[in-house]
Parts: sequence; structure tokens; C-alpha cells
Amino acid sequence: MKLSNSVKSISYLKANAASLIDDINKNGKTFVITQNGEAKVVVQDIKIYEQMQDTLAMLRLLSMTSNSHAEAKEMTEVFDGLNKELDGFE
Repeated sequence: MKLSNSVKSISYLKANAASLIDDINKNGKTFVITQNGEAKVVVQDIKIYEQMQDTLAMLRLLSMTSNSHAEAKEMTEVFDGLNKELDGFE
């Protein structure tokens, strides 16, 4: 998605809000709105926004699962090592 093709000024948004929203809803476009030449906000279809939030939540869960798995593996290795050492005391 190239946002450079979808940069609009806040003046454009004010003058063309209805048509801009219609374009967003029909074509799933995302627009960057500028104020004084600086990007300030992103306007996008609510369904696309919700999908993006769901994707981010899934990625966070996946990351946490991955980290937990790595930590569990490390702990298993530590306990295995301790058990071997303790076996020597019997």
C-alpha cells in the first residue's frame, strides 16, 4: 500500500469529506491527512482498522507464546542440569 498516492490536506478533507469517506468505504483506501504540510492523522475504513487490530493482537499472542516456549525450554534445561548434579549426591 503506497500512502504517498493518498496524501490529502486537511482543507481537502473539510471540503470533500463525504466523497473521501465514500472512496474509503468503496475501495478500502487509506488516506494520510496533513496539516501545515505535516502528516497528522490516518483515515481508513473501520473494517480494515479492526482487521489490523485483530492481526496485531494475534501477533502479540504469538510473540508471548514464542517467548514462553523459549523460557520453558531454558527452565527445563536448568532443572535437568540440577537433577544430574543431585543424582551425584545419592
